[in-house]
Amino acid sequence: MTAENSNLPPIRGRGTSLNPTNRFVRIELSRFEDYDPTQDAAPKTEFFEDNTSTIIASNQSPDVGFERSINPYRGCEHGCVYCYARPAHEYLGFRSGIDFETKIMVKSKAPELLRRELSVPGWKPQMLAMSGVTDCYQPAERKLKLTRACLEVLLEFRNPVGIITKNHLVTRDLDILKQLAGFDAVMVHFSITSLDPELSARMEPRASSPSFRLAAIRELSRAGIPVGIMAAPMIPGLTDHELPAILKAAAEAGARTAGYVPLRLPFENKDLFENWLSEHFPDRKEKVLNQIRSFRGGKLNDGNFVSRMRGQGPVAAQLSQIFEVHCRRLGLNAREVVLSTLHFRRPGGEQLSLF
Repeated sequence: MTAENSNLPPIRGRGTSLNPTNRFVRIELSRFEDYDPTQDAAPKTEFFEDNTSTIIASNQSPDVGFERSINPYRGCEHGCVYCYARPAHEYLGFRSGIDFETKIMVKSKAPELLRRELSVPGWKPQMLAMSGVTDCYQPAERKLKLTRACLEVLLEFRNPVGIITKNHLVTRDLDILKQLAGFDAVMVHFSITSLDPELSARMEPRASSPSFRLAAIRELSRAGIPVGIMAAPMIPGLTDHELPAILKAAAEAGARTAGYVPLRLPFENKDLFENWLSEHFPDRKEKVLNQIRSFRGGKLNDGNFVSRMRGQGPVAAQLSQIFEVHCRRLGLNAREVVLSTLHFRRPGGEQLSLF
């Protein structure tokens, strides 16, 4: 972290005011000593064209529940301070701090790329995740409608899709989602980290409030769309006590499945989150950090595929037991939702048979 951004005040409506040095960049631009950081402490969101030539990404991680995904945007204006995707912004030449939430890469050709890739004879129909990295319903989607256009392509091919979002905006596309549901080809997961609107606004400043996410679960469920809840991340010492209440509220709203992941802090996320705790919960900072370490073998992050999604140690085991008990009581995960590829077709061609 450079000296120029280590003492910046919080920025209203942003997850962080920091912008740690890109770990891949060896040459760093420094400010003069009389630089006044308050002069540009509230950067506006910028959008850049992403000229990628493909849209379907492959996932090699064995502990993630999908193999292929679509990401219409890179970077996310929701600004969740803990977001595990922040360090990925460094591969684009940006930084993982305020750059991640203010410099958004837009794949304007995503729908046509998707249509082209699904049309290839070698494409094996399978569930596509939207999005595996950043939220496909972040604020820019309201105007740009790239996610909606991709869903239209998926409906055209009847290729199944699993959506995860923090934004009520997904209800805008209920017309498409209902048609996909008619082919057992869609499921929507909502990420809810806390039911406290004030805490949520601090952690996830431009995401929908918890009440709006629950309202979206209710609306989609009533329309026949399979809905799930992801209590992720659960922050030890800060939000983990809310897990039973989150599961209960989601189940009452119509969620059928549930999952959770304890907070993980790869690379620069550790500095960003520690600074966020100093700004918002200085009295609880050390307790929270020590609780995170108890989940992560004494560290703030654990990249091991076996343990990173559940944590390790007695406190992690207790959280897992709480999750299982409440899911059973609420009927969550009682029946697996399986998306179907049986209706896949290539428009203009013959129906694809898998058998």
